[in-house]
Amino acid sequence: MGEKKTVSALVMGGSANAGPPLGPALGPLGVNVMQIVSSINEKTKDYGGMRVPVKILVDTETKQFDVEVGVPTTAALVVKEASLQKGSGKPNAEFVGNLSMEQVAKIAKMRADSSYGRNTRSVALEIIGACVSMGVKVEDKDPRAMVSEVKKGTWDKVLLPKA
Repeated sequence: MGEKKTVSALVMGGSANAGPPLGPALGPLGVNVMQIVSSINEKTKDYGGMRVPVKILVDTETKQFDVEVGVPTTAALVVKEASLQKGSGKPNAEFVGNLSMEQVAKIAKMRADSSYGRNTRSVALEIIGACVSMGVKVEDKDPRAMVSEVKKGTWDKVLLPKA
């Protein structure tokens, strides 16, 4: 078993290439960079247009590699779900988009593994918090108002489907 090298990078989902940051980091390890790039693109195709953290574990002797894909940031997932270009420059004054509670639940499920939230409800509160700072409404309401509704359990049917 050879020495393991780990290369971490942030790539655009589904469109990584052999240029920086991957090529220069992987080239010296003597691995087939294009093979790794196509593996990354296959595993990140659902995150098109979003920056996705990836880790490439390379065995320097056998040149075998393994690709681990992280989850895009909460902000990137909100931007994609709400079909925005970016968050609001003045989040307290200007709202640039709206998410349904179903969309919040979908993002919460994607982020569940990398969140400190104990359940979908607490992860949803993190997502709604991101909406506050991005100027994105939830269910056509100010996200700050939605926080108390979620805490009261108003949305448990959507957030905790088998509760």
